[in-house]
Amino acid sequence: MRVRGPVPAAGLVAGYAADALFGDPRRGHPVALFGRAAAALERRVWAGSKTRGIGYAVLCTGLPVALGLAVQAATRHRPATRFAATALATWTVLGGRGLAGEGAAMAELLDRGDLPAARLRLSHLCGRDADGLDSAALARAATESIAENTSDAVVAPLLWGAVAGLPGLLGYRALNTLDAMVGHRSPRHLRFGWATARGDDLANLVPARAGALAAVLCAAAAGGRPDQAWRIWRRDGARHPSPNAGQVEAAFAGALGVRLGGVNSYHGETEDRGVLGDGPAPGTEDLRRAVTLSRAVGLAALILAVGLAR
Repeated sequence: MRVRGPVPAAGLVAGYAADALFGDPRRGHPVALFGRAAAALERRVWAGSKTRGIGYAVLCTGLPVALGLAVQAATRHRPATRFAATALATWTVLGGRGLAGEGAAMAELLDRGDLPAARLRLSHLCGRDADGLDSAALARAATESIAENTSDAVVAPLLWGAVAGLPGLLGYRALNTLDAMVGHRSPRHLRFGWATARGDDLANLVPARAGALAAVLCAAAAGGRPDQAWRIWRRDGARHPSPNAGQVEAAFAGALGVRLGGVNSYHGETEDRGVLGDGPAPGTEDLRRAVTLSRAVGLAALILAVGLAR
């Protein structure tokens, strides 16, 4: 049984602070190591089968969950060790500083007019086909990715850590990483990645809406209006084909006063993601404001997580 109280909450705060101060380690990041191991396993077990994909998803997420359970059991009566383990796991799974850094770097490249570098940099944020995208399309893609990844890389890990402890932190990050690898609708992964994609959808149902609400409440931090953010979120959140990404992107669009969404290309396939918001297309200053809003939403999620973990 997970121990509730100040120790897990303090571990979440310490891990959040470590991410804000230091960001991701440059080498040997545990998430990157997990991704390489999962990719190697995929090459061995892949088949165009939902059943094979279910087994792959269960194995890849079950092992981190089991590790979290084992550490939690071993530290049941050792609060200092539990604190350290929670802080380290939280730091490992969060990506707030890295996300903000990528947004700022993209804005700088767009301001300089270095479109080839900006197109290459976009791959750090999302899997969208960047060849041929102009400055406006790149700014929109980056702003949308900042919004979606604020939920995936900050809000959701904190909330899963709050309600499910170490297994929640590690299991969520494993599932979300798998979704980025095999959860898209490419011919190779349409069936094999089905279980991973549906699992990630379920895992993010509540965090995405919590992130959208936080964006509404924090709109003023980015120079926006909470009432407008609320209106756009409630009106446009369901226009996106994803049950979760559209919620946060719509709230960000309303908070920033911009228009997001539209037709995108992924792996050569075009998708209509719906139009979110009433304003103009985002520019580089809007992208910077999105980074500011992302940081505010992350802090709000931390406060909520601490309250849930106590």
